[in-house]
Formats: sequence, C-alpha cells, structure tokens
Amino acid sequence: MFLVQREVPSDPSSISYFMGCAGQAKSIAIDVHQEDVDWFIEQAEQKGVKISYVIDTHIHADHLSGAKALAKRTGAIYCLHESATPEFDFQPLKDKDVFAAGNVSVEVLHTPGHTLDSICLLVTDLSRGKAPWFLISQHTLFVGSVGRPDLRGREKEMAAHLYESIHSKLLTLPDYIEILPGAKAGSVCGVGLSAKPLSTIGYEKANNATLKLSRTDFIKKVLEDLPPFPEKMDDIIQANIEKS
Repeated sequence: MFLVQREVPSDPSSISYFMGCAGQAKSIAIDVHQEDVDWFIEQAEQKGVKISYVIDTHIHADHLSGAKALAKRTGAIYCLHESATPEFDFQPLKDKDVFAAGNVSVEVLHTPGHTLDSICLLVTDLSRGKAPWFLISQHTLFVGSVGRPDLRGREKEMAAHLYESIHSKLLTLPDYIEILPGAKAGSVCGVGLSAKPLSTIGYEKANNATLKLSRTDFIKKVLEDLPPFPEKMDDIIQANIEKS
C-alpha cells in the first residue's frame, strides 16, 4: 500500500491523508482541505489510481473541507459518520463498518468526544497480513495529547464521551498499532500536541499524561486546557454543512 501524510500548506499543523492500493489502482482521501483538492487529484494521476472514497472524519470547525468537491470531481463516494447532519447527501458510516480500496481495508471506529460524529479509521494492509497496522486517529487522539471537546458546546458531556471513546476503543487496541493524528503542534484543536506526527498505542499509554488520569480528572484537565476557538469557526461549520 501507499500512504501520504499531507501537511496543509496554509496550516502545516493540520494533516490530511491519502492512501491506497497501487496494484488494484484504488485509493482513499481523508480530511481534504479546500485548498488541496487539486493536489489530491494530481497525486492520484501520478500514482495511477482512482479515488474510490473521500472521508471527512467529522464536520470540521477549523478549516473549509474540500471533500465534497473532490468527490464530485472524481466520482468518489463521500463518507461521514451516520450521526452527521449536513444539508447534502453522503454515504453514512457506522461503527465497525469495514470497506476496502484494493488491499487496503478500513474499519470505522465511532469515537465521539471532539464532536459527536467523530470517527477514527483502523487500517489493515491485506497484502502484508490480516492484522491491523495503524490508526488514523485524527482529532480524537493526538501524539502527546487528546482532542478538545468544546467546539459545539456541552463541554463536560463531550469530555466524558472523549474519555470513553479513547479508553474503551482506542487504548484497547494492540500496543504496536501506529497512531497517525489529524494535527500536530500548533493546532487549535488541542493543547500539548507533539510536533512529531506519529506514535503508537503503547507509547501513548506509557507517556501521554492525560491518558493516565481518572475519568473525573481527565474531564477536568481537558476543560481547563483549552486554546482559543478557531477563527471564524461558526462560518466554517456552516460552510461545511451547506448543500452548495
């Protein structure tokens, strides 16, 4: 398989993903920014693959999504978690759904907390083996930190959801699973993020201090350490859910 971590030119702290199976000429684009639509199309042409799926791991509040535009231009299926409520049609994803692009198999993990519709993607390269290899953890679990739970209000409730998602779903994965987050140091989507955009479940369990807290202390900690809201957040959310 191939995998590209794309640091967005206008915001290098934000990370998108392009992955797929060159042998069967199929690929998946994840959390595409509006400015990067042409880049994904160019990458697909260079690698000789079709973009089969375009996924937003949640309705974003910090950037304008290019996912819908990319899906329209390429004929790909645009996916969100089933709990998302945009004004346009999309392919709903459910917890534990599995889909594939050639030898790249993806399991959907619904991980509410950053937002109610947040998902992570557990990826297996079937050309290498049947065990999952890495987790695209996006804004749920970062390297050295966790996602912020306050962008849509109900902060305490969402922080509790975040704790449960991380502890009941992500930290139960094998320690060798690699973590590929949706942001690194400098992002407004969390506090204390590492500048290194890669870790493992085992390393985070051993060294991510927030993950060692009790449920009560976790909620208190993530609500104390909140960066400013993204600039023009309400306008961005509205643009990302509008039909056109």
